[in-house]
Amino acid sequence: MNTFELKPLARKVSFDADNMWVELIDGRQIGVPLAYFPRLANAKLQQRKKYIISGGGAGLHWDELDEDISVSALLRGE
Repeated sequence: MNTFELKPLARKVSFDADNMWVELIDGRQIGVPLAYFPRLANAKLQQRKKYIISGGGAGLHWDELDEDISVSALLRGE
């Protein structure tokens, strides 16, 4: 049996007062409380905006904050 598995890939990241929003290339949007990521929660908005989408969309990285987040882990709730 063949199954097609679409790997979740990020297109862009944004923030509101309490959440990080990750827009995926397939149109889905994931909202995650900033409280789950203390480095991001304690960072200034300008620092949060300095992210890099790595691995073709598979990861999110903030060099200045030393934070790395896997997009697939976000979908699994990890």
